[in-house]
Amino acid sequence: MPEKEDLKEVIDQYLEKLERGELTISKLDKVLSPNLAAVVRRLFIERKTGKVLSAIASTILDFEELVGRNIENPIGAVQIPLGVAGPLKVNGDYAKGEFFIPLATHEGALVASINRGCKAVTESGGARAKVIKDGMARAPVFVAPNIEKAYQLVQWVREHFDEIKREAESTTSHGKLKEIQPFVMGNNVWLRFVYFTGDAMGMNMATIATEKACDYIEREFGEAKCLALSGNMCVDKKPAHLNVLCGRGKTVVAEAVIKEEVIRRVFKADAQTIHEVNLRKNLLGSAYAGSLSFNAHFANVIAAIFLATGQDAAQVVESPMGFTWTEVRGNDLYISVTLPSLEVGTVGGGTRLPTQREALEILGVAGGGDPPGTNALKFAEIVASAVLAGELNLLAALAAKELAKAHKALGRGMGK
Repeated sequence: MPEKEDLKEVIDQYLEKLERGELTISKLDKVLSPNLAAVVRRLFIERKTGKVLSAIASTILDFEELVGRNIENPIGAVQIPLGVAGPLKVNGDYAKGEFFIPLATHEGALVASINRGCKAVTESGGARAKVIKDGMARAPVFVAPNIEKAYQLVQWVREHFDEIKREAESTTSHGKLKEIQPFVMGNNVWLRFVYFTGDAMGMNMATIATEKACDYIEREFGEAKCLALSGNMCVDKKPAHLNVLCGRGKTVVAEAVIKEEVIRRVFKADAQTIHEVNLRKNLLGSAYAGSLSFNAHFANVIAAIFLATGQDAAQVVESPMGFTWTEVRGNDLYISVTLPSLEVGTVGGGTRLPTQREALEILGVAGGGDPPGTNALKFAEIVASAVLAGELNLLAALAAKELAKAHKALGRGMGK
């Protein structure tokens, strides 16, 4: 490593090159180590903006590990407060026991809200969680000369599924092609490839495998062209009813029966009022508004968990789509949440970042499972159960007329 004086000379030299336009910020990693390039890039931005970025500079991240995998043109890092809610008891096929839920957020009252829901669920025996579908989708669009050839393409794909599957799976050690769902409009054909992706969320895996399969289809069928590897029927990072019906990622259900005594003690409410809030708010209100999903705030919980654990943050668009269902059973409350398109993984992407990996370790799901896929399934059950806890608490807070009071106390710092 250069001496301090030499390092300053190097930094000044490259700052001057950037100032003169001899070098761009995107080329720094080609001539400097990624960590030094980040320093030079940040100092250049400081010069251009006249602002000191000392907080952004404070990071434990090693850009030697991240450039080319997780980030381009780094200048530092941002920090989001991380809290935990729990313990939350989960009775899943893979998640069994009590878990503390890591939540990254700057919204006051959110962690407290989920924490109170966790308390009520756990004291009532825990959440039952189950993954009922598992498959990551990528849907290229093919163009055929006419409807006859479009129809023939669909038939050909069905007849040659085994060969297509072999081509797709040749690109991955863990991915398995489960099915190809065809959709036809005019002379356009979307082939929605659905994969088992192990413990990875799997979007990149599905993309690479599908490209290889499309090359094979174009070559062997010969009368249709793959126009775009993603034809928006996947459906990735966009809200769509197709994902609700067919699923993408994990389709998960979590449920619990909350005892009357717990409802009264923890929430100061009753089952009937909570149920009516769900009917009139989540079901009727959402229907009248034309919503694609009927829930109170799935996105709050999922976004906080995604940021904490290194999930693809943009998939907060579709992952929180879902439905809350309630029933009054005697004086107890049955509540369930259904998430048709929960896209999570425990390997790849942001899960390799040091703080995000530690958050996954809190849940006991960091890295690959044994057998492959079991950690991601366990994680999905925990996420759905946390969504259940958060949804329960918000409905109960509305029933007890406590929502504004909680946000005033915890969101504005008036509860200290």
